[in-house]
Amino acid sequence: MKFLPLPLTPRRMAKAALMSLALATAILGIKPVTANAQERALVIARDMDVNSLDPARAWCDTCQIYDTAVYEQLVTLDKDNKLQALLATSWEANADQTQFTFKLNPAAKFSDGSAVEAKDVKWSFERVKNIKGSGSFLAEPITGIETPDAQTVVVTLNKPNSEFLNQVAAGFLGVINSDVASANGALSDATAVDKDTSENWFLTASAGSGPFVLASYEPNAELRLKRNDAYWGKPAGVPEVVFRQVKDAVAQAQMLQSGTVDIAMQIDPETAKTLEGTEIVVERVPSFNFVYIAMSPGAKANTVPLTADVREAISIAIDRTSLIDFTLGGAGRPMAAPIPLGFPGGDGHPIPEYNPERAKELLAKAGVPDGFTIQSTYPDLNVYGVDFSLMMQKIQQDLAKVGIKVELSPVPFANWREVANGDHIPLTAVFFAPDFFGSSQYVDVFGLAEGSVWAKRAGSATDPSIVNPKTAELMAKALAAPTPEEADKLWFEAGTMMAEARIIVPMVSPDLILAYGPTIKGVRYSACCNLPLAEITN
Repeated sequence: MKFLPLPLTPRRMAKAALMSLALATAILGIKPVTANAQERALVIARDMDVNSLDPARAWCDTCQIYDTAVYEQLVTLDKDNKLQALLATSWEANADQTQFTFKLNPAAKFSDGSAVEAKDVKWSFERVKNIKGSGSFLAEPITGIETPDAQTVVVTLNKPNSEFLNQVAAGFLGVINSDVASANGALSDATAVDKDTSENWFLTASAGSGPFVLASYEPNAELRLKRNDAYWGKPAGVPEVVFRQVKDAVAQAQMLQSGTVDIAMQIDPETAKTLEGTEIVVERVPSFNFVYIAMSPGAKANTVPLTADVREAISIAIDRTSLIDFTLGGAGRPMAAPIPLGFPGGDGHPIPEYNPERAKELLAKAGVPDGFTIQSTYPDLNVYGVDFSLMMQKIQQDLAKVGIKVELSPVPFANWREVANGDHIPLTAVFFAPDFFGSSQYVDVFGLAEGSVWAKRAGSATDPSIVNPKTAELMAKALAAPTPEEADKLWFEAGTMMAEARIIVPMVSPDLILAYGPTIKGVRYSACCNLPLAEITN
């Protein structure tokens, strides 16, 4: 039997805050941040999830911030997700969008003063592909890269891709100084996956052209960047950026109020209320992240067939409005299709109406009028302010009203992944954040094409009826569409198909809480960069 945690009263929150702050200071060994008399460092509290500081291997939210601050991309995105020049001053695509030509800015320089050249772009892209890391899928479609001169790069793809320019803005395709990295064990050819020995070097040094360079990194404690004094563009607004490992939201808020940090990056809506009436700036902005439940008709543990009627019954038996209030205090938006709101094809899908009576009718139609028991294993996480255990307890309560008994089993994420990819899970909960501004990543993961991630996790080998080849066809057409308007229609159609399959059932797109000190300017959320450090001043 599951029990809800004790309510978080102001007294408990204050006590927890003080304890967390003391613990963070004692355990993390927080060092004073020094700067000259005119300038001071920017200090950021966040739960760092760094797996690597090598752009070809890095795969985390903190990594996105680091990669786009230290290593630059050919293009970037502005606040409206429109392409902007960065290392490339201009670009063009051929008619079928299989070849892209970039002209580099001749003024661009790496932090050691050497010029950013076409050979560095070619080397960096090929390395991402050949390292075979999590971000390699972005470079996998590249079949060739030509460098006619030092300022020209011609990239050829194996098929049309209208989203390629947006993908190039992703931090994982940052351009590395190939001469420096190669001298320290980095490889870009087909042997890189086994013979590249540079990962440890990337933890102590950087070789980019961005406004910052790596100063030092202490795993699970602190990441320090310093201004690149040789930066070829507009200098960064702060001399140093210090990320401090602080997992607890209450501790982050307390450190923000005390002035120990300038930005707190993982303040949840409930904790944000404790900052009301203070000088701390708290902004609530829509995010592109979302939390969803997923069902596996092919799971070995299923007690009844998870037919289309049963899946629809589960979906409409969940009160999404109440769930968002319960988990986030209302600080989120309901979703219907697994494409983020604000992405091409993501808006305009009707939100499933909470209708327990109709759910009971569907269960009766499916031959289980008295309901059934379903096993739910899910990651024991708090993501984007959503406590998965609280959310699943709410879903458990809602489904109990239509006769579905949910057996909850929270596990560490690594264990969850093993089960999801093994015998599969009848009912689970997961999360997703964009790797770039584009909808193909969602159709690719959630579209249920044969061999796709969620076709496998949903048990298509046991129940092939869930496989849908049409979503892959729509994705191919959208990526070859001559205009964004035509592509949007195709993405929307694919989103409708994914929503109607009810294998992936989005619950909420949580709002992002931006919390920072009163003197801090330029803080914003970005689809490509998470937090663009170069724009921030204090």
